[in-house]
Amino acid sequence: MSHSLAGKRALVTGASRGLGKAIALTLAQAGADVAITWEKSADKAEAVAESIRALGRKAVAIQADSGNPQAARAAVTQAVDALGGLDILVNNAGIARAGQLETMSQEDIDAQINVNIRGVVYTTQAAIAHLPRGGRIINIGSCLSDRVPFTDVAIYSMTKSALNSLTRGLARDLGPRGITVNMVKPGSTDSDMNPADGEGAEEQRRLTALGHYGEAQDIAEAVAFLASPAAKQITGTDIVVDGGTNA
Repeated sequence: MSHSLAGKRALVTGASRGLGKAIALTLAQAGADVAITWEKSADKAEAVAESIRALGRKAVAIQADSGNPQAARAAVTQAVDALGGLDILVNNAGIARAGQLETMSQEDIDAQINVNIRGVVYTTQAAIAHLPRGGRIINIGSCLSDRVPFTDVAIYSMTKSALNSLTRGLARDLGPRGITVNMVKPGSTDSDMNPADGEGAEEQRRLTALGHYGEAQDIAEAVAFLASPAAKQITGTDIVVDGGTNA
């Protein structure tokens, strides 16, 4: 089966850096036109868009707070207008606030729920109307949605766990329309959010079977596969890219 995305149009949320950037560029390399969203890093977002255009693809960078339902919906509309439609949605935008529940602020709790759950729900709701038969929805979850092997991530893990049920439920709802819905669940992946030389990195590294952090490209390749025609019979499931942390 072909892994080409020629002629496809994708929206990747939270793609000015890190995993989102790698996903957006990999989809473009496979032939897709790509819209990305960003919240604060305008220069970085435009640099990603320029890199996509350098590959001969259309690109647009859209400012949007993924935790705001109105902004999430507006971003989908702007992406559709800029690209002429939408075939692939990658819900990548996410945040993490570490800490014990008993001392975590309401602001930090709400921020994680708003971006990691509500943002995915409202972005997806807006996108569904535009997705044709053969469309793809790919949610970026976390291996911590299945197991929680260390402290201070209970709320983050809860928000990512919610995507498990959302993914499976939407796969049932959208299957008759020929739209697949899947998840990619990263483990410890070297990024701005969780650098391989950061605090707590050694503990995370020891939990993996392979003994090292992953790279953003590892996640991007899994997304590109699920977005491709080769994955047409895969829906309602996940690919765990965690170096064996949950083995």
